[in-house]
Amino acid sequence: MITPIQEFFREFVKLEAFSGILLLVAAVLALLVTNLGGEHFYSALLHTSIPISVLNIEIKSLEFWINDGLMAIFFFIIGLELKREMLDGQLSSFSQMLLPTIAAVGGMVVPALFYVAFNWNDPITMNGWAISSATDIAFSLGVLALLSTRIPLSLKIFLTALAIIDDLGAILIIAFFYSGHDLHLSYLAFAAALLAIPVILFHWKGITNLTLYLIVGLFVWFCVLKSGIHATIAGVAMAFFIPNVTNSQGYNPLHHLEHLLHPWVAYAILPIFAFANAGVSFEGMSLSILWEPVPLGIILGLFVGKQVGVLGFTWLIVKLGFAELPDKATWWTVYGVAILCGIGFTMSLFIGALAFTEAEYMDQVRLGVLLGSFVSAIVGYLILLIATAKTRPIEE
Repeated sequence: MITPIQEFFREFVKLEAFSGILLLVAAVLALLVTNLGGEHFYSALLHTSIPISVLNIEIKSLEFWINDGLMAIFFFIIGLELKREMLDGQLSSFSQMLLPTIAAVGGMVVPALFYVAFNWNDPITMNGWAISSATDIAFSLGVLALLSTRIPLSLKIFLTALAIIDDLGAILIIAFFYSGHDLHLSYLAFAAALLAIPVILFHWKGITNLTLYLIVGLFVWFCVLKSGIHATIAGVAMAFFIPNVTNSQGYNPLHHLEHLLHPWVAYAILPIFAFANAGVSFEGMSLSILWEPVPLGIILGLFVGKQVGVLGFTWLIVKLGFAELPDKATWWTVYGVAILCGIGFTMSLFIGALAFTEAEYMDQVRLGVLLGSFVSAIVGYLILLIATAKTRPIEE
């Protein structure tokens, strides 16, 4: 019998899996445009100024509104997912949270160490240490969906929980290591004061009108942007103040908002981001560029570091007796999932754009992320295909 939680999770996986396909299409399209004579058009499009100038925000390029505006909505959705999972989902108890949390920590630390090993003597390239620490939930679930009838629900939950915790780690990294060095405390104080409105006034009065929360969220985004902290952090902060209460009619503001925004993020915002950030021109490049410290550190971090970190930390926590493998999972299927965690893409590209502003380094970042993610996807799929070759279709 399918429970409501299982049904919700199935819909979540379907949405993320199809989003992964759209991400791939958008990335390939960006590569085709930049390498088939459209590089000038691609660059001009991203640097097109959007004629918006309010609240002392200077006119910004389309690239800014994608990476700092639309991606704030993406981070808002991550915040909503985190809150829901922590309160009544896959991360709501210590036993459920322990295994994916430890695996996620390994999957962030070890890839970073791989990158640092190749870049430790260059203070400029060292700034990209966190690029290979990220996991793209849409892409990884998309690959897993290709083997959907062979993969137990517990393993899908494990990967989803791991990727969500990984996203939380990436958010903290961005907040502490990739935000502006010149903090404007006055704007930060304004943002904190605005966040107090839903905490004190809205919750005290039992207000669940989402329009009011979103209006406050817009002003919080502006204040965080002007404070020097990356604006996308405002999305996560605001998400944690959306009420998770269900009234007598079955209406839950947090669940409603997540269902409302998730398709827009999956089908529009993330593909737009992929198109805007995956375009790298191969003109004048040679295979020797792969031996440069930045792309090499990213590729090995994603493909080798991720699987070593996720599988190694999972093995350790299970062998110590603190956790058990997901139901019906084997070490080979866990290994396949660990490799899929090397699909960094969205978050890796996002962190790369924060770490480097020079075009030369960004091309290397894009190349490293694309190759590392592609190899992880192919090898992870093949490992899971072989590991489940004799497995009958699973009915859940």
